[in-house]
Amino acid sequence: MLVIVGRIGRAHGIKGEIGMIVRTDDPDLRFADGAKLVTASNPPRTLTVQSSRWHSGRLLVKFAEVPDRTAAELLRNLEVQSEIDEDERPEDPDEYYDRELIGLKVRTATGEDAGEVIDVIHLPSQDLLEIRRPAGNAVLVPLVAELVPEIDLDAQYVTVADRPGLLDPDGAEVVPTDEA
Repeated sequence: MLVIVGRIGRAHGIKGEIGMIVRTDDPDLRFADGAKLVTASNPPRTLTVQSSRWHSGRLLVKFAEVPDRTAAELLRNLEVQSEIDEDERPEDPDEYYDRELIGLKVRTATGEDAGEVIDVIHLPSQDLLEIRRPAGNAVLVPLVAELVPEIDLDAQYVTVADRPGLLDPDGAEVVPTDEA
């Protein structure tokens, strides 16, 4: 199974190194020397990691197929994917791959059907679950323990806390503000 592990950023220097925007929790494994990555482009391209290193908080990757800066610039903004075994799990039991969460049923703490997880959105501050509600609309729920207290992969469901406005935006509490 192919899983997105990064997005190609700016070229670094003149020898074809590329700044990588990392989308994996294990970059040292996914971008190890000799690793094969596939671009999410049409047609897809296979790239072989020749070397990788951290520089000023950025991962720089040199692909064997990218000889110089010009070739590196042509790859900018392409997502790269890695082949991952379907049974592979993150080491931390509280971490999940997106593919494990998408498709799970969503229910409230009282057991009421609340929809289905249709996407996981990764933001710099936190991840969000995109949930399609039974009425057909979609809501975003921060993937934090206070709001998503239970994820049961075996039973194929996620429990979402009942907070006003979380699953039903029309039910949000409105707090009046003082006019200045």
